[in-house]
Amino acid sequence: MNDIANLARIVTSRALHSVPVLDLNGEHKTKEYQLVQSLLDAPDATQNQLVKALYGKASTPNIRALQKLQSRVRGKLLNHLFFLDHSDSRHLVSRRYQSECLDLLHKISILFAEGEYVLTEQLLKRCLAMAQKGEFTQYVVQCARMLSTLYAQMRKAHLFEKMDKLLQQAQHTQSLEDEAERLHAQTQLALARTVSSRRAVLPLLPAHLEKLEALHRRAKTFNTYNYLYRLRLATHELQGNYPEIIRLTALATKQLRDGKLNERRFDKRYNHFMTVFAHLRSRQPIKGLKLAQLAMSDFHPSSSNWLFFQENHVLLALHAQNYEYAQQLFTTVMKNPAFSKQRPAALERWDLYKAYSDFVHPVQRMGPARRVQMARWALMLPEFSRDKSGLNVAILVLQMLVYMRERNFEEIMVRLERLRKYQQRHMAGSGMIRSKLFLRLLRIMVDNGFNSKKAAEGGKAVLQQLQNTNPPGEAYAEIEIIPYEHLWALILEMLREPFPVPVANGTQDRP
Repeated sequence: MNDIANLARIVTSRALHSVPVLDLNGEHKTKEYQLVQSLLDAPDATQNQLVKALYGKASTPNIRALQKLQSRVRGKLLNHLFFLDHSDSRHLVSRRYQSECLDLLHKISILFAEGEYVLTEQLLKRCLAMAQKGEFTQYVVQCARMLSTLYAQMRKAHLFEKMDKLLQQAQHTQSLEDEAERLHAQTQLALARTVSSRRAVLPLLPAHLEKLEALHRRAKTFNTYNYLYRLRLATHELQGNYPEIIRLTALATKQLRDGKLNERRFDKRYNHFMTVFAHLRSRQPIKGLKLAQLAMSDFHPSSSNWLFFQENHVLLALHAQNYEYAQQLFTTVMKNPAFSKQRPAALERWDLYKAYSDFVHPVQRMGPARRVQMARWALMLPEFSRDKSGLNVAILVLQMLVYMRERNFEEIMVRLERLRKYQQRHMAGSGMIRSKLFLRLLRIMVDNGFNSKKAAEGGKAVLQQLQNTNPPGEAYAEIEIIPYEHLWALILEMLREPFPVPVANGTQDRP
């Protein structure tokens, strides 16, 4: 009982007069509690709005009172970070075990400073065991170093020598992991830039992979495995080798199931994401959609990973021509409170996905007013980033489709000319073959006077070539929101429609 008695002495003699956390469950609704609730209800509320809600009037004294209140609440909310629940399996699995190690190390540091060596040793041994089981090498180093210091002070030479040997081994392993992390980070930075930088780094990846393989052979830890595994997937992604991604992710799932990968560290959400993405890009949308539906339960709706995963989920539904389900997904995603907090580029992508979905489904149920509203929005779409990301093509194609439905042939020709210029400037090389083939189909449509039957006949050979051409790798950043084959079928169907829809801007259709 001595350890508990010592703890009681330390805590009671050094305790603060008031606990610096918020009483979120108390009956007395303090100003601190009211501020938290106001921020939860209206995260974008202005300072004046908060002052009026809490104090009734936006006077100078009340504004100062709010600023002091915000400072106190911020500090107490930060203290609550020590008491978060990490048990939800839909979050990163390693976070739970990492938090346990950090929690113990914080307590150990305080006990060591208080001279409570017996309890310090007990907790250090427990933390060391947890760190080794979770393969958290940096915490193994911290625990081994503190135990070495502790044994030196306690004059326990045998235990010191044993722990010092473990410390040196862990430090060596950490140096290998640090090198692997540095190499992986450098590569990821290059891959996160423009399309040209991704193409430039592609020839360098084999050498980077070879270095990571060598580091993993020496360290044999989860960290080095993970950096190597992710870079392998990134390499195949850039090359467009999606079947290999499917094979590698399936192998990793099997290794996890067989106990060959650390279940406390392996992020199955990332594996789900890459598997589903690879099925999308390898033109297996039906199988990929089934996998996405099964994997949904492993993603927490509050996380950004959920939204990224849902992008591929929606695209799989669109590629599988399951438009009803795609619309249901859009409704679910846009109701998520985190949706509006995404970066502008992500919101623009969702806008474009939704525009395509609204265009193709369900055409017969869309009234004239809604169709005109959607058309106006599509025609005002901003141009996306100038780094040849591929969305520029998607925007121009969507605008052309809108004008196609309206029989505004002059504007169709304008968009086709923009696509031609874009092809000349940005679609060189073999990575954009599918886009080039689709543009050829559009030219065939024009050359045949927008006649559905003649265009279908004249485009047979090009369509067959398109069907036989796989999507390129991510190094070429081509995005097909609706597969070109499906768009061509939709275009031919629209050309057979006898009556055009009124033009969105009010001009008359060309006869």
